[in-house]
Amino acid sequence: MPTREDALALLKRYNSNALVTHGLAVEGTMRYFAEKSGENKELWGIVGLLHDVDYERYPEEHCRKGAEILRENGYPEEVVRAMMSHGWGICTDVEPLSQMEKTLYAVDELTGLITACALVRPSKSVMDLELSSAKKKFKDKGFAAGASREVIQKGADMLHVSIDELIVDVISAMRAIAPSLGLEMKS
Repeated sequence: MPTREDALALLKRYNSNALVTHGLAVEGTMRYFAEKSGENKELWGIVGLLHDVDYERYPEEHCRKGAEILRENGYPEEVVRAMMSHGWGICTDVEPLSQMEKTLYAVDELTGLITACALVRPSKSVMDLELSSAKKKFKDKGFAAGASREVIQKGADMLHVSIDELIVDVISAMRAIAPSLGLEMKS
């Protein structure tokens, strides 16, 4: 399987900074959840990094074009299927079945919401973001409207965790990689 460096180069070949940063957020979050559940951090991280590889260039073919790109670049079917499953009910009919797929489905939209929550704080940081603030923004459908609350809730249900637990874990995961996301505390 291609390395993490290969995956990052592939993501950058097809996307600009905003989607690369989103890929890094999902990668870090997937690695966090893999470690928490004793799974393969490298595999889960690559899945997170590449889940939107096609989105910027081929939004109308999202996931289908991504599968093609991943296969052309030597990624195993496990990675292709996981990437496809994050679009379940939106742009694919590939239902998340494995723990890795369910986790990707649950955290993708939520990392976007958490990023938006951090950016409206005076600190512009995830480091001082608390559950109560994130939960308030989660309930405000007008805030970061592109982050589907329905998908996030469905993902939490798939993982058999409360939305609160999922938010806390995603905040923790993103704190661990805050500098690479530009969400660290500024001095």
